[in-house]
Amino acid sequence: MTKHSEHLLSPFTLPNGIELKNRIVMAPMTNFSSNPDGTVTDAEVNYYARRSKGVSMVITACTYVTPNGKGFHGEFGADSDEMIPSLRKLATNIKEQGAKAVLQIFHGGRMCPPELVPNGDIVSASDIPAEKGGVSTEEPDVKPRALTETEVEEMIQAFGETTRRAIEAGFDGVEIHGANGYLIQQFFSPHSNRREDRFGGSLEKRMTFPLAVVDTVNRIVKEHAKAPFIVGYRFSPEEPETPGITMNETLALVDALSNKGLDYLHVSLMEFFSTPRRGVEDLTKTRIEYLKETINNRVPLIGVGSIYTAEDAYKAFETGIPLLALGRELIIDPDWVQKVSEGKEEEIVTKIEKDKQEELVIPDPLWNAIINTPGWFPGV
Repeated sequence: MTKHSEHLLSPFTLPNGIELKNRIVMAPMTNFSSNPDGTVTDAEVNYYARRSKGVSMVITACTYVTPNGKGFHGEFGADSDEMIPSLRKLATNIKEQGAKAVLQIFHGGRMCPPELVPNGDIVSASDIPAEKGGVSTEEPDVKPRALTETEVEEMIQAFGETTRRAIEAGFDGVEIHGANGYLIQQFFSPHSNRREDRFGGSLEKRMTFPLAVVDTVNRIVKEHAKAPFIVGYRFSPEEPETPGITMNETLALVDALSNKGLDYLHVSLMEFFSTPRRGVEDLTKTRIEYLKETINNRVPLIGVGSIYTAEDAYKAFETGIPLLALGRELIIDPDWVQKVSEGKEEEIVTKIEKDKQEELVIPDPLWNAIINTPGWFPGV
């Protein structure tokens, strides 16, 4: 075992005292494989179980907190107490393999396909369509409706209620999904939030909704969890749109989040070593460097982004980041951590093997998405 792999495999204690057995976590990834009623399928449960042996923590695909928040076909739900048995099945199977189970909680906002939400009523911070990625991009007549102030308050409570369900279902924690252009980010973004009430306007006012969700989730954990319970927050550093979130705005949000008693922050990046596009003085410095400086050891940061080989991971850890999430790589090779621990790093597979679907325990909907999306996965 090298000093590099020794560090990667060393335990890490989160601020709430929960110990992770190593530094590698499974990143949240949509798998399109749940039942139409929002319950998890056996195929989905088996997919997670197959990837839960080596990593210290599994962050699930996002689950919607209200019926009008469903952002994907085949997404599982956590919007009512009836979903608790389904959620329990997922949590139990992840934990049985030795990983901590964290439920990612979310609302799709203006990115929701109309056919998935009641009456096709897509909601957001304001009535501004998405420029790319959302249904409103392809269908100009599909416009989101701005949530009323009362609905915003109800939405904040919905994140709390879903956290309670996660606790009751036996999850070890929740991750608040404030990234990738979904509802929480829509409130923070000057592109999607043109409100003139207390939830919009200045940078500080645009932080109101995200920070209120964090406060509510923390309160519910205090009231309902009988043991330490993980609360994390995921964010995207920038948006390409103008107006859109800039790196300096994200650093202001991250600064505020770092004082919220969270157990970790989780940046959403396609490339770990990527650099900012605007909003900061030095555009050659990586986003991770900026984030680490701003956080200043107040809360652990999970890094992510195109980490395939053990060497990729070691380079990432050299930045001083405490935890690393693997996404696509754990779909390609579910035994990644075990291979590192056994000194078989050269046996790690880094391209999807098209004849191994069954062996890799990948459900059909996810497999079809991978095979039919060139460039998403290496080898396709």
